[in-house]
Amino acid sequence: MQFLPKTIPEIQPEIISVKESPPELVTFDVGGMKCAGCAKAVERQLMQYSGVISACVNLAVEVATVECQPGTVDAEALAKKLTDNGFPSQSRLGENQREAEAATIERRQQEIRQQINQLTIALILIILSGLGHVLGTKAPLLSNIWFHWGLATLALLLPGRPIIVDGCRSLWRNAPNMNTLVALGAVTAYTASNAALLFPRMGWECFFDEPVMLLGFILLGKTLEQQARRRAASALQALIALQPAKARLVDFKLSSLDLRSEELPLNSTSEVYDPQYIEIPADRVRVGEWLQVLPGEKIPVDGEICEGKTTIDESMLTGESMPVLKQPGDTVAAGTINKSGAVVMRATRTGKETTVAQMVALVQAAQTRKAPIQNLADTVAGYFVYGVMGISVLTFLFWYFAGTHIWPSVLLGHGAMNMGHGAMNMGSELPIIHYQSPLLLSLKLAIAVLVIACPCALGLATPTAILVGSGIGAERGLLIRGGDVLERVHQLDTVVFDKTGTLTTGNLTLTDYLPIFQNSEWDLNSDINVGNKQDVCSTIDGVSGNRQDACSTIDGFSGNRQDACSTIDGASGNRQDACSTIDSKLLQIAAAVERGACHPIAAAILQEAQQQGLPLLAAEDFCTEPGFGVSALVEGRRVFAGNAEWMKEQGVAVATELSGSCKGKTAVYVASGGVLLGVIGLKDTLRQDAKATVERLRGMGLRVMMLTGDTASAATATAQQLGLAAADVLAEVRPEGKARAIAALQAQGCKVAVVGDGINDAPALAQADVGIGLHCGTDVAVETAQIVLMRNALMDVVESIELGRATFNKIRQNLFWAFGYNTLGIPVAAGILLPATGILLSPAAAGAFMAFSSVSVVTNSLFLRRGFRA
Repeated sequence: MQFLPKTIPEIQPEIISVKESPPELVTFDVGGMKCAGCAKAVERQLMQYSGVISACVNLAVEVATVECQPGTVDAEALAKKLTDNGFPSQSRLGENQREAEAATIERRQQEIRQQINQLTIALILIILSGLGHVLGTKAPLLSNIWFHWGLATLALLLPGRPIIVDGCRSLWRNAPNMNTLVALGAVTAYTASNAALLFPRMGWECFFDEPVMLLGFILLGKTLEQQARRRAASALQALIALQPAKARLVDFKLSSLDLRSEELPLNSTSEVYDPQYIEIPADRVRVGEWLQVLPGEKIPVDGEICEGKTTIDESMLTGESMPVLKQPGDTVAAGTINKSGAVVMRATRTGKETTVAQMVALVQAAQTRKAPIQNLADTVAGYFVYGVMGISVLTFLFWYFAGTHIWPSVLLGHGAMNMGHGAMNMGSELPIIHYQSPLLLSLKLAIAVLVIACPCALGLATPTAILVGSGIGAERGLLIRGGDVLERVHQLDTVVFDKTGTLTTGNLTLTDYLPIFQNSEWDLNSDINVGNKQDVCSTIDGVSGNRQDACSTIDGFSGNRQDACSTIDGASGNRQDACSTIDSKLLQIAAAVERGACHPIAAAILQEAQQQGLPLLAAEDFCTEPGFGVSALVEGRRVFAGNAEWMKEQGVAVATELSGSCKGKTAVYVASGGVLLGVIGLKDTLRQDAKATVERLRGMGLRVMMLTGDTASAATATAQQLGLAAADVLAEVRPEGKARAIAALQAQGCKVAVVGDGINDAPALAQADVGIGLHCGTDVAVETAQIVLMRNALMDVVESIELGRATFNKIRQNLFWAFGYNTLGIPVAAGILLPATGILLSPAAAGAFMAFSSVSVVTNSLFLRRGFRA
């Protein structure tokens, strides 16, 4: 089957406005948030500050990210404002970031310890209260009403005190939260029971066990939830822990080292173990300084091995457990582990610029970016507590003034689902009351409404799923920048791959040279003595009878150059004189020009010149035209090296036969003074996992396309190996044209992901719905991408999309449960089933449901790991 790749017509580049000053991002650790209402309140307070553009608060990790105008926001003042309003905060600015992180972790551990202590007391009180109901008259003390009054009082004063205080303060600050609802329910139940105790003639029952049970269940749920949230955040904490704390700074000349052995034992006497060193914090290391790393230690910063030989465990970056051999000149990353030998390294990237620091920053940023699907939950959460209090009041009014009169039978006895614990009176026993007053029943239902509502489930639905998903990704080298990216991943239907360096290895090899030097004024005698241009051309003429025919029939570019050169051998007696020397001259000129480019093509040409031992010609005034080629002044002459389209722009004619001979290869034309000097053929090879990746993506229902600036013939050759149809190949596309090509697909209704690794891919990555960048690529491609693949494995594209889809499905499940729970639970607590079925939820039962609803959301998010086990 013949593939006919599409080509994108040349369009004048559009003028794109660039913001001179990008927004500044400030991150805060925020404490005191109890539910989604608190998170919304923090967002409102942040948005009220002058200069703040947007604010995003993550309840699960207790972090707020503020986007503000540069130089307009005082981070410390903003943190103080939040602290004064009841949310202790600290900015993550300054040199003490490590200390601040440690302080935050210590604060959270202290909160967990306090919760466990409070839960222990609450459980003891619940057990004592339950024994009074179980033993009855067998234990008069435990069933005495005053004993239960004491239990309820202790429950409010000890484990319940922080909840009640925080709930009242939040209500006073006009930012009610979950604790407000629990406090109102517990205090109301306690107050009503005291009224029944002090005024027995009212005929009310005492339910002192309700606040005890309610607070106990709430504390149990919060403790389980906190533990689950810690598990969800464990991946990020492990990533943060990878950042080394110390570095060993050495100051000696490399020539003084003697590290000839491949692996040095710990008791080695080599100078690499010279005790003359200074131990400093790793974040104080400067670029260019020399550091000593012993076996078993972590690499402190990103750098380059200067002396020594060792193996490095890079599993924290790549997920590969096999150590990698490192020698002088090889790069190493901070946080990786030196396994075998002692080395001296030179720091190249420090502090926030190291690979592991960037990974931490990306994961932290991902956990604070919300998915658009969360917007509805955030809107509801902002008014949720007010709504629940309103429903509670309406419930009380309805049942007291209407419900008990419409259905008087509801006052006779407890329903089958009444999960209360009996009633109490002034005696020593706990008799069952078969009649309830309308006021007490209405009050119980109103309290149940207060405590069954769960704003936490709404607030934790999205961030916990993102927390787990981003953690799994970080462990596997897949960095997803946020919940909004996850939602777009879920909507994808098209994946577009760049060719060179993405689908292919990017390690091009020279396959052919075709020197022409026709009508050129280039001095062929400079540096390399090729004799006389006329002699060489005459030799070729003598073989074919026509020099042009000979040049045209040299088929090495598309098939076998050896035949043509053999013919020349027969005529001249020396192929080296006639062909290789000119080849070397052409390669030498091309290498001099390509020295000013950073591209796989340039690297291949320079490598070939180096292997042949050719000295580089003097070159200056380099100019790179992305997507076309590079030019430079070589020995005073302007030389151009690039594709056929660029040659045409420079007024250089390229014969049709010559272009046709480039089939299946990348052609680099070399010209000077308007004359074509020759053409060089290069070929790339597919990545080992390229075809399997394409097949997996198709199996997921995605359309796979290839986008390249290479020639149509080279694109066709690659497409045939991958099994891509002609309609799925876009060839000869300039960098700015790549973005327009993606925009054209989006205009057709496609949701597009672009996978690339180079500077040329950055516009397309930015234009795409989801940009996927290979970390081994250029920094600009990584910065532009929404998903960064740390491992040099194309199959990670599949895994990142699968992870994105699975995480987003968990978000939808959590939100469905959170909304469904509150939608069904609140009416049941309000007594909607009471007239027909007799089902009545006691405040304690409602509190238990509320406590475990948020736990279920976090637990469901943790189940995400079951589908992505290593």
